[in-house]
Order: sequence, then C-alpha cells, then structure tokens
Amino acid sequence: MRHFLPNGQELLIRPAQPEDAPALLQSFRRMTQETDFLMYTTAEAQALDVQSELAFIQSFGDNSRHLLLLAVVEGDIAGSVSVRQSAFRKQQHMGEMGIAVRHAFWNMGIGRRLMTAMLRWAADHPAIEIIYFNVLANNEKAIQLYRNFDFMECGRQPAGIRQPDGTYVDLVHMYKRVK
Repeated sequence: MRHFLPNGQELLIRPAQPEDAPALLQSFRRMTQETDFLMYTTAEAQALDVQSELAFIQSFGDNSRHLLLLAVVEGDIAGSVSVRQSAFRKQQHMGEMGIAVRHAFWNMGIGRRLMTAMLRWAADHPAIEIIYFNVLANNEKAIQLYRNFDFMECGRQPAGIRQPDGTYVDLVHMYKRVK
C-alpha cells in the first residue's frame, strides 16, 4: 500500500522480506536508543545479529498465521507491525500484536496506517478473532492511537516494567475483537 506523508514523502507498507534483515535490525536498534517504550533494551538489541533478524523475518514469512509488515519511507524502514497467532489450540482465536515507529517518523500517521493494514489482515484471517498486546502506561500517545481504533484496556500489571534507570511503569493490557 502506498501513501503520502504530510511532508510529501512516500510511505510504502509491505511485508518484510529476508533481504530486509540488515536494515530492519539497524532500524530496531535505533528505536531502542530513541525510546524506553519498547520491551527490549538497547543492550539487548545490540546483542542481536543479522542472522537472528533473518530468522525473525522468516518465522513470519514461512507461516501465513502470522504477519510482519514494514513501513518504508523512501527506502528507509520507519516502523513495523507484527501479529503472532497463538500456538496453543485453545488460544488460536487470538493474535498478539507489536508495533513500533522510529522517533523521526512520529506524528506523521505511520502508526495509524500500520494499524489499519494490520486490522484489515486480522479481519480476513480465518481464525483470529481478538488482537491483544501490552503497552507501557506512560506511552500516552500510543494508548490514544489504540483507543481511536477501539482497543480497550482489560487490565494492568502494576510495576510490570522496570526501566533501565530503575523506575517502574505499569503495563496496560489492551484488546479488540476483530470479528
């Protein structure tokens, strides 16, 4: 899907390919340096290598039950969204989502477009009925985005995240029925 950003740049949302591994790893490492809203620390991201990133991409590409889309702005990976269908038979109606956008691309509508593409995919998925995820309670812009897509809070884990600086943040559990 091709879109145009407010600054006139072209945005392409497409499935990740094996050849994206080096650029996706670089983008992910950059994201962990820019924000503490992700589950990975910068050190954990630095410990990853291109082979592990390739295996990550292939785990989605080899399985139609899962989704991994990239947001690409003029050849630069600006963000991604993923959904993994549960491996447990009793939970195969559920998919866990993850989404991230690089700081340089915040407030340009990329997260909204990734969410729209992901929800279209989920609506067409033969088994997934519920999309769920966790978000840090202090990530107010993301929570507002999710609420705009009718995701609802269904619980909190007090002090569910301990940040590198030693502070604690609640973890908010959110979900949406897609069918």
